[in-house]
Amino acid sequence: MRCSGLSRSFGALAAVDGVDLAVAPGARHALIGPNGAGKSTLFRLVSGTMRADAGRVELAGRDVTGLSEVKRCRLGMSQTMQHASLFASMTAAETVALAAARHENGPISLLPRRQPRVAARAEELLSDVGLAGRGGVAVPALSHGERKQLEVALALACRPSLLLLDEPAAGMSPAESARLVELLRGLPPEITVLFVEHDLDLVFSLADAVTVLHLGRVLCSGTPDEVRASEAVRAAYLGTGRREELFLS
Repeated sequence: MRCSGLSRSFGALAAVDGVDLAVAPGARHALIGPNGAGKSTLFRLVSGTMRADAGRVELAGRDVTGLSEVKRCRLGMSQTMQHASLFASMTAAETVALAAARHENGPISLLPRRQPRVAARAEELLSDVGLAGRGGVAVPALSHGERKQLEVALALACRPSLLLLDEPAAGMSPAESARLVELLRGLPPEITVLFVEHDLDLVFSLADAVTVLHLGRVLCSGTPDEVRASEAVRAAYLGTGRREELFLS
């Protein structure tokens, strides 16, 4: 995925200001920055949930700037949201089967056992995200971490080439975050991952590329080691007069 000159303003505030970003195929690319840096707005511009004022978004070399979120999904872009949005009346398996049936253009049914192919796909997806054996559990009975895992399964049901994750570890315990890292590490290399995350320990344990936003612009982009060494990044997070250790070894 590549975006160039991407911009979005709200009145006089330039939330995203001429951002250039390239995400390599198969990358685990993190997007980080202080609060108000423009990360969530940039994510919405990439996914198509918000229109850009200027700039271009490309997916696999194709210009998707003018396409809707749904059309981008059909071309291989899928996402999870910062705040979970799941059907409380369904089980985990029913939820995933609904997404799988919709993507495969089959009939929508809340009873996946009546559609053996869809039910098998739902079981496979639940296993892929570490929820094997939890398909019969009602969504409200799942732990917070399990609901986050379920959201990843829903995104994978679309068979994406680019997976967008907006703060996937938000609200997770350390143990749940560790399981999430293992889940994302285990994704097939043909799935590229771009994720926004505030947990810097998670970022530097997973990402092979990191882009830092500050005041709507790209401050730094490179390998984790390059970003760790950047004085500009430290200043953006901590202020120029502070010397605290930001990135733990």
